[in-house]
Amino acid sequence: MSGFSSEERAAPFTLEYRVFLKNERGQYISPFHDIPIYADKIATKDPLNPIKQDVKKGKLRYVANLFPYKGYIWNYGAIPQTWEDPRHNDEHTGCCGDNDPIDVCEIGSKVCARGEIIRVKVLGILAMIDEGETDWKVIAINVDDPDAANYNDINDVKRLKPGYLEATVDWFRRYKVPDGKPENQFAFDAEFKDKDFAIDIIKSTHDYWRALVTKKTDGKGISCMNTTVFESPFQCDPDAAKAIVEALPPHEPACTIPTDVDKWFHHQKN
Repeated sequence: MSGFSSEERAAPFTLEYRVFLKNERGQYISPFHDIPIYADKIATKDPLNPIKQDVKKGKLRYVANLFPYKGYIWNYGAIPQTWEDPRHNDEHTGCCGDNDPIDVCEIGSKVCARGEIIRVKVLGILAMIDEGETDWKVIAINVDDPDAANYNDINDVKRLKPGYLEATVDWFRRYKVPDGKPENQFAFDAEFKDKDFAIDIIKSTHDYWRALVTKKTDGKGISCMNTTVFESPFQCDPDAAKAIVEALPPHEPACTIPTDVDKWFHHQKN
């Protein structure tokens, strides 16, 4: 999307590494709160919600290569101004939200850059249950993809990318197994719901986000600092946002990635 840019701080593949987002005026913003959900969005607990590498037990976390998948099989991101409320018990899954923005698997042909903001067409949704929490996965395609006009609902993905949705379920079912965790479960017998269903879920998570950022509900440690949500008590001025970024080390060359990141894992499918 035009108008937004990113700025890296510290060195990639370190605990300190962050990617901050800026608006068209070069002012720092939160990708969680300040990018509009509708084109007419992360470290949720850090001020301004910069993108950072996931951390587990004090160490940087990498996605395992679980044969036959090498890392992610789509562009993986989130929809801004959405929040899966951990206090809300979902009527469809019977589980509460995971305290994050709603996740997106973008299935287009372009490999997006870290921190890139794109407009997408929503096509469907998968209801994953991750350690007892509802963790929706929206299936979408970049509106600028050469084939975007051919994709209007989840059945188009089934027709035009045979095996891709099955691979997506398989990926999410087993990706934590190399960490010694059990397979993830799914609502609806792991069937993808259609575009209209997906949009309804997205709208409800947008309502939960609105309650979060206007302090009508408590966000369990989430930083709600923003620069554009006028009705929010967490709104700050651009100078305060700039001070947060400039307190971190400047961007440096990437550190060496541990060699075991390229390790392959083989797991018998149940």
